Amino acid sequence: MGKTLKYNVIVIGGGHAGCEAANIVAQMGKTVALLTMSLKNIAKMSCNPAIGGLAKGHLVREIDSLGGVMGIVTDKSAIHYKMLNRKKGPSVWSPRAQIDKQKYSEIMEKMLSDNKRITLTEDIAGELIIKQGSAKGVKTLKGDTYLADAVIVATGTFLNGMIHIGYKSFPGGRAGEEASTGLSLSLKSSGLELGRLKTGTPPRVRKDTIDYSRCVIEPSESPQSFSFRVPFVTYSTIDCYITKTTAETKKILTENVKKTAMYSGKITGRGVRYCPSIEDKFIKFPDKESHQVFIEPEGLNTDEVYLNGISTSLPENLQLDMVHSIPGLEKAVIIRPAYAIEYDFVYPTQLYASLETKKIRNLFLAGQINGTSGYEEAAAQGLIAGVNAVLNIDNKAPFILKRSDAYIGVLIDDLVTKGTAEPYRMFTSRAEYRLVLRQDNADLRLMEYGYRIGTITDEEISLLRKKRESIEKEKTRIKRNKKLLADIKSGKGYFETLQEAKQEAPHNIAEHVLSQVIIDLKYEGYIEKQLKQIEMMRRMEDFKIPADFNYRKITALKKESIEKLSAVMPMTLGQASRISGVSPADISIIMIHLRKEGAAERQHG
Repeated sequence: MGKTLKYNVIVIGGGHAGCEAANIVAQMGKTVALLTMSLKNIAKMSCNPAIGGLAKGHLVREIDSLGGVMGIVTDKSAIHYKMLNRKKGPSVWSPRAQIDKQKYSEIMEKMLSDNKRITLTEDIAGELIIKQGSAKGVKTLKGDTYLADAVIVATGTFLNGMIHIGYKSFPGGRAGEEASTGLSLSLKSSGLELGRLKTGTPPRVRKDTIDYSRCVIEPSESPQSFSFRVPFVTYSTIDCYITKTTAETKKILTENVKKTAMYSGKITGRGVRYCPSIEDKFIKFPDKESHQVFIEPEGLNTDEVYLNGISTSLPENLQLDMVHSIPGLEKAVIIRPAYAIEYDFVYPTQLYASLETKKIRNLFLAGQINGTSGYEEAAAQGLIAGVNAVLNIDNKAPFILKRSDAYIGVLIDDLVTKGTAEPYRMFTSRAEYRLVLRQDNADLRLMEYGYRIGTITDEEISLLRKKRESIEKEKTRIKRNKKLLADIKSGKGYFETLQEAKQEAPHNIAEHVLSQVIIDLKYEGYIEKQLKQIEMMRRMEDFKIPADFNYRKITALKKESIEKLSAVMPMTLGQASRISGVSPADISIIMIHLRKEGAAERQHG
């Protein structure tokens, strides 16, 4: 007979969502057991060896500003740096770092195992324990019972995972690891509706079999910190490279496309639209003769190189032909073949913005189980799920970020309001207030929130407040210099102006403070305009809708609107306004009805 153990929170899954959830729960003073199939694969990068990127870099810095660990671990394991979108405005600048994958996993595992409130356990969750509509724990395949006040499910691609390579298919959560089947059945029997999604990964090749002279070098930029909270230490950097597919590559793909799992009909799940397989690229963009291939080392002490851009599910022999058709890779040896993976997910409109499920109390979902793709999207959800699991246990109001607060707010609002039928990926274009949601000011936006919920320390908030004071003081000083202010506002000589300001500024002012000052002053008018828009929307966000509100009693609403509103059960008028198919007229009708109900209740009271 197995053991029975009791914790405040159980986290199922040791990926990026599960790690952030476990860390933040412990940081908030609760005990947590993290169940994972393999401790050596904690925070494993199943796909690309990178953190950050377009909008994803914003998420990492927001996670850090709320007490998360992804930014800290990235800083300790990065081997190549780049700031994307430098030619555009600062609202879309996005930091990205190549990572030493093994080092990243080792550092994360040590950080978690060193925390006395966290118990790391190798086991497989088999069945959720649900009593009277509330999650109470989980039973494992080893026969142990874990009881808890809240459960967080962060299973990544493991729920009924099926790996496809050409005509071959076999169960697996990722290469070399088994799938989870019992938990999927348990979620379905609990009343949650599940769907099927697909993602994939490219082949890995041996680094000494690449002819780098035939590729374009991509040197690392100056190292940059992802974390605002931990002193940054610069580590060794290495170069990446770029090559391109050829006419021969296209010929191999188009002639053999029916042999891929996707086009042979073996896969039914929807794939990532914004990160398609190489066969998808040639089929959907037939006029494009070639596509870029990014050659990315997976670490300082590994032979594996990741071929970013040629994800595929071709049979292994054709994968080799395809790789050899690309300049620089003519003699490349494949260490691990590419594959596609299909897995179950839960339709995220079944969640509140706290990431608690609507049907089962104290059950939270985070990461790819909610239909997202990417390490950063998963980590952001894990952090929010962890925070709200603790707040739920303590009978406190949930912590919910608005769209105007953070990219994390945009991510979760999109999921729980609009849902998704394909793997969701974060982009700067999804954020309507991106000028104020920059990656450089994430600490200024969010650290005070973290301090209030207990995830940011006194020392960290003190440093933030000193930074804010320095920024305001320097802005005031520059505004007294009319010529300098005019230069900044006109955009003339941006970096020269930055240097000029540095020369005039007090010697002890930090460069990141000056950079913040320049951006704030240069875009001051646009920022003020956006802040007014945010204030207008905030009124709708503050207009609450009762959790048990019955839309069917409002006869003036369209039938389609009633169905969609009843399915999502929005918490505010703002959220209701973003549901596909709900019109401004519907919002006005709901507002009038709520006001009438409120007036009647006050009169009765």
